Amino acid sequence: MALSRGFRCCQRIFSWIPVIIITSVVLWSYYAYVFELCLFTLSNTLEKAAYLLVFHACFVMFLWTYWKSIFTPPSTPGKKFHLSYSDKERYDKEDRPDVQKHILMEVAKKLPIFTRTTSGAIRFCDRCQLLKPDRCHHCSVCETCVLKMDHHCPWVNNCVGFSNYKFFLLFLTYSMLYCVFIAATVFRYFLKFWSGELPNVQAKFHVLFLMFVALMFFLSLMFLFGYHCWLVTKNRSTLEAFSAPIFQTGPDKNGFNLGFRRNLIQVFGDERKLWFLPVFTSLGDGHFFPMRTQSESRNPLLGNEEQWDEDGGSDEESPAIQRDPSVTIHIES
Repeated sequence: MALSRGFRCCQRIFSWIPVIIITSVVLWSYYAYVFELCLFTLSNTLEKAAYLLVFHACFVMFLWTYWKSIFTPPSTPGKKFHLSYSDKERYDKEDRPDVQKHILMEVAKKLPIFTRTTSGAIRFCDRCQLLKPDRCHHCSVCETCVLKMDHHCPWVNNCVGFSNYKFFLLFLTYSMLYCVFIAATVFRYFLKFWSGELPNVQAKFHVLFLMFVALMFFLSLMFLFGYHCWLVTKNRSTLEAFSAPIFQTGPDKNGFNLGFRRNLIQVFGDERKLWFLPVFTSLGDGHFFPMRTQSESRNPLLGNEEQWDEDGGSDEESPAIQRDPSVTIHIES
């Protein structure tokens, strides 16, 4: 037991190494750009002021989005999706898979669950002892189930999911802008140092490395950013891109695809003025999502929407569910 705790403690410490590396590179880039380039190399006051103004705007937005990506806790399923004491006791005592499947099916009738396992059973997490909401997956690193899990990112030491996916996208966006601005403004002085027109040896070292590091990070971020932009337009997570969600009618990689505009709104919200700020504006509460067709509304597992509201009336998340029109589920009588 003590050995296991020691291993987990070391694992948590080492998991911060990628974040420390990124932070160190960014802090060095700040010193190299602000001091070595702008204050010690540039002679034109107007050019110096313009560079510093735009640079600090990009720097602040980068740090803000990076902070939010790291320290926003992953959203986990609410109490409604956990097995009650009696249901858990019945489930644990039962050894026959078919009967266990039937128990989970009974519990799921009160919940808005549409996705299944490959065998058609209710998705259940043995470690968290809960029924998984649609698009929810268990993260072995965070040791918890995460709503609309996309992936676990070592560079932010956090799970990217419903609670912080917008922040992660903005982090990629402002990281690219930060690199592009540095590369574009440093390029002229990079050529001058390379050709020997500027004699400052210390500044030359920083400017040369600034150029190479900015281009290297930009190229790596460009592919990752482009991939996630494609995911947003298709309303898929990284996990869903590799393994299509399974519905009552079978696997459907476009099951949550609502069209380009509505897919964007699902992630960024209705207020466009807040799209580029790292404040939470995503629609819904992460427990269920509107689907491409209403054919899934016939899923007998949903049972009765009124029963779902009544059973969860005391939960803090119920008002959010009732207010959000994008997650209304139509039940056919």
